[in-house]
Amino acid sequence: MAIEYARTNRPDSTAVRERFVPDTLRKIKLEIPDSLGALYKYTDALRAATIRDDSTTALRLLHEALEIDPDYAPALYRIAVETQRSQPEKALEYARRAYQSDSTNRWYATAYGQSLLINNKGDEALSIYRRLMQIDQKNADHYRIVAILYQQRQQPYTAISVLDSAEMRFGKNAYLSEMKRSLLISTGQMDRAISEAEQTVEEAPYEQNNHLLLGDTYLAAGKDSLAGVTYRRALEMDSTSVQALGAYADYCSGQRDMKGYLATLRLLYAREEFPLERKLELFGRLTSDRKFYGEHYFALGALASTLAVHYPSDKRAIDLYGDHLIAGGDIDAALAHFKLHLKDEPPQMDYYMAVIDMEEYLGRTDSLDHYVQRAMEVFPNDATLQIRKANRQYIRGDMHGAIATFEQALEMVQTDSLRGQIWGYIGDTYNAIKERVEVGDKEDTTGFKMRLSAKKAQKKCFEAYERALALYADNASVLNNYAYFLSVKGLELERAHSMSERAIALESNNATFLDTYAWILYKRGDNERARTYMRQALSLDRTGSAELPLHYGDILFALGEKFMAETYWRKALEQGADAKRIEQRITLGKDAPEGARIEDIVKE
Repeated sequence: MAIEYARTNRPDSTAVRERFVPDTLRKIKLEIPDSLGALYKYTDALRAATIRDDSTTALRLLHEALEIDPDYAPALYRIAVETQRSQPEKALEYARRAYQSDSTNRWYATAYGQSLLINNKGDEALSIYRRLMQIDQKNADHYRIVAILYQQRQQPYTAISVLDSAEMRFGKNAYLSEMKRSLLISTGQMDRAISEAEQTVEEAPYEQNNHLLLGDTYLAAGKDSLAGVTYRRALEMDSTSVQALGAYADYCSGQRDMKGYLATLRLLYAREEFPLERKLELFGRLTSDRKFYGEHYFALGALASTLAVHYPSDKRAIDLYGDHLIAGGDIDAALAHFKLHLKDEPPQMDYYMAVIDMEEYLGRTDSLDHYVQRAMEVFPNDATLQIRKANRQYIRGDMHGAIATFEQALEMVQTDSLRGQIWGYIGDTYNAIKERVEVGDKEDTTGFKMRLSAKKAQKKCFEAYERALALYADNASVLNNYAYFLSVKGLELERAHSMSERAIALESNNATFLDTYAWILYKRGDNERARTYMRQALSLDRTGSAELPLHYGDILFALGEKFMAETYWRKALEQGADAKRIEQRITLGKDAPEGARIEDIVKE
């Protein structure tokens, strides 16, 4: 019964509580936040973030903690830290609320200061970090940030004062000393800057970087000799240091010591820590000045060679060394260099084209044909190689073979502009067939027979040019050639004039194009303008073509200037013009009436 009494007659806990609550308090409804629930959520969030590395769940739990207690500072702080980079503006608001809840908490203050910096609110951040210098006195980084903020506000002297305070509190700090040294230099306090750098060296004499900074300071103060000695001392400590090599190279460059500069660069180029991209960019700048390149060709060649040795499979280094050899006129060495890389994997078209171009330049036709064929075996569907093969066939006199190869190239190209160019080449080849037929077999030494009549070849030439211009209307070479051949035949002079005019608009300094235009003007009877354009053509010509002075002589003759006409005809003869043509002009032109056209007198 005793147990039963205890169970049934125990006073209700609520009744007991109410018995001891004063009447005045019963009238007030107390609402106490469930901070313990917020703490549980916060703890779960930390567990998710640190143990499971689940930041998404952690943020969700932190927000749930704030739903329980909107002013729960630890959750506000953690959200600010987690979202500073992804949502800087929102993070700033959370950091501000955390800081306002407890401005003496160094963690909250730090998060708030960082958020202000991230949001570019330097003035507000300055006040927070100045406070951090008081409540977190063992952290030298706060002094660094305050100094930076003063520097940004164009208050370098105040920044120096802050760093002096940091030095008094914490002693010498390498980073803060370097910052202070830079500020002293920027404010012209060279003696203090040197003293600062020398003290740093005295405290850590075996630190190479300290010597480099001292060298920089001497240099800034105009003490060049001391700077050079200090840089060399730093290099003696570690001659492989990229930073030391770079500093000494810059010093030599500033002193106009190009020998020392390039020698140091060679050591720097041998270091893998110095990025290849920077090496290539620097080499490009050094060689962009042609005079400097010529004066220091061999020293720069040592840099290029160093790159080729240290980066044997990098195409950029391979190209750079090859281009350097070509620039110096060492074609045989460049040829050998690129031939070594023809077996590289994957194969590089550029290397084959370089070899082909150099073999052609050297006039080694057999070797040229060999490498063209070899390249075509490696790149069987490359239109460029087909074009090169066709050009070789053209030069050898195999005109029909060249046309067939050009037609194969047409099947491989992807753009109308290139198709237009190839049709232009085909037109040129048909014109060559026409000229060969007109000359006759007796003067042909190629051994290749022409299978078309001159009339048929000319027709196909014009058809090819039409197709070329339909695909690529601004093909300047086709416009010029087509216009010239029409004018020679006296056909469609208006259209020839328009095409030639467009060609010189596209390439205004092309002597051949200007010659064509002048010749068409002459054919149309516009002799004065023809003379003007022919003068331009002669002044720009670098080929020594006999056709230009011959045409100019004909134009001058039509203008009645027989003496000058004969002068230019003789010049054409000196440059390789047919002697019979020149003799006819000189002989028959003497008795010709004033204003006559020589082509009406001479039957060619």
